[in-house]
Amino acid sequence: MRGEEPRLSRPLTLVRPLPPIAKDTFAGDDAALVDGFRRGDRRARAALYDRYAEHIHRVLYRLLGFRHDLADLHHDVFVRALGSLPNLEDPSALKGWLTMIAVHVARSSITRARRRRWLWFLPSEELPEIESSAASGEVLDALRATYAVLDTLPVDERIAFALRFIDGMELTEVAAACDTSLATIKRRLARASARFGAEARKQPVLEAWLEGGTRWGNPSDR
Repeated sequence: MRGEEPRLSRPLTLVRPLPPIAKDTFAGDDAALVDGFRRGDRRARAALYDRYAEHIHRVLYRLLGFRHDLADLHHDVFVRALGSLPNLEDPSALKGWLTMIAVHVARSSITRARRRRWLWFLPSEELPEIESSAASGEVLDALRATYAVLDTLPVDERIAFALRFIDGMELTEVAAACDTSLATIKRRLARASARFGAEARKQPVLEAWLEGGTRWGNPSDR
């Protein structure tokens, strides 16, 4: 019905798997890993990637969609992390800190693309492999339409929306990843949800996902 918040009846995100990751052989939690890195333990450097490569890949993928430069951006996150890791104040917060770096990298990439007024999607014959054997052309078309709609949102609203509603992060995690307050994130999500719904209703391919599903927002998001 008109005036209702947009709904999704089926999930749209399909994550391209990374190549097999070497088993993390470093003994100890994240705080020990950071300490080992600071002491020059080469195993700690490798363990940082082993533990968080898939997480960072997923975050970037869900923020940006199909991108030919995703591997380069993924590499950039870890280059930045390795350069700044000695200065990390709370080693136990390593995962959230890495997520924040990924958000910064994604934001910069989106901003550069918008300056060029260029949005790039892989042609269908070059789409990355997906994990679900049930994926169809309809799903892939909906994915493209979803990210085309996201590209119309202001960059900070897009990032908050993608982290919350595509990646499924908790509100506190979204706020931490965006390095801002919970109240600010709630305001961004409210604006992003309204804008996304208005634009998504213009996309016929998204009709099946905008009826009868889970509301984008919920009372705790406001």
